[in-house]
Amino acid sequence: MRATTRRLADRIAILGWGSLLWDLDDLAEHVHGDWMQRAGPRLPMEFSRISAKRKDGLVVCLDPKVGVPCATHAIVSRADRIATARADLARRERAPDHRVGWADISGRGESRMPEVIAQVAIWCEENGWAGAVWTDLEPNFELNTGQPFSVENGIAYLKTLSGENLTEALQYIRRAPPTTRTPLRRALSRDPWWRDLVEAYSERS
Repeated sequence: MRATTRRLADRIAILGWGSLLWDLDDLAEHVHGDWMQRAGPRLPMEFSRISAKRKDGLVVCLDPKVGVPCATHAIVSRADRIATARADLARRERAPDHRVGWADISGRGESRMPEVIAQVAIWCEENGWAGAVWTDLEPNFELNTGQPFSVENGIAYLKTLSGENLTEALQYIRRAPPTTRTPLRRALSRDPWWRDLVEAYSERS
């Protein structure tokens, strides 16, 4: 453990839990090595964001209201400054820098969720990282649908999708790491409609 701590002591982590794990996109040239599975802090998340990038499917985000603690994953940034690592991740997300959270070992940081700054700072200290950055896009289900997010409302929303929108939503939720065991995902695994979709998709693939 001491060798690992020395090796990572001046490194910045990029934390991930969704599509970043299988689609680094233009972030690929700004990271080193592979994803360290389950190496990050446990943070509250749910599939409570509607993403235009993912054809209006539901994507996972940090959600302080309905999110449940799930494992995150870490990869080493090639940047030697948090500001640079933050800008690299913002470009991948096609988002402004302030939509990327950050924390350093001293406890400083920026996020719409102050409690996450504290959690990540403690994680950095305990695991020998100088700091970390993460996607800080907010849940927007209610903003887009007029309904508060719930498991029932989430499934009802998915049932309004069709064609490539539904296919994209299915692929995203299926490809999310198994550790992202949110209430919506657990409910979908038991839902006959969803299970039939998964079976039909698997047969076509």
